Amino acid sequence: MRDERHGQIVVIFLSERTPDGDTGYAATAEAMATLAAAQPGYRGIDSVRGADGVGITLSYWADDASALAWKNHPEHKAIRDAGRADWYRRYEVVVAEVQRDYRWNRD
Repeated sequence: MRDERHGQIVVIFLSERTPDGDTGYAATAEAMATLAAAQPGYRGIDSVRGADGVGITLSYWADDASALAWKNHPEHKAIRDAGRADWYRRYEVVVAEVQRDYRWNRD
């Protein structure tokens, strides 16, 4: 079970992939998820992508300083540059503080 999200920082990454930019994407995304998980203040990640190439990734951080440290991590910056060049048609980043969170689970 995940921790409560209240008070955490959520970085919302909305993106649209290019139709022909698959080379290395999956391996790079997995490597970035692993690297992010090793950063101080990391609290989790959720990600989905539709068949149309539109995706959303939510990364959760203990505080704004942790989220900014991830944004400024040198390996993350290099991958952002590669994403702009090869993998994304467009993206948007929204940063917010979680005010409330709710869960429901059939199990």
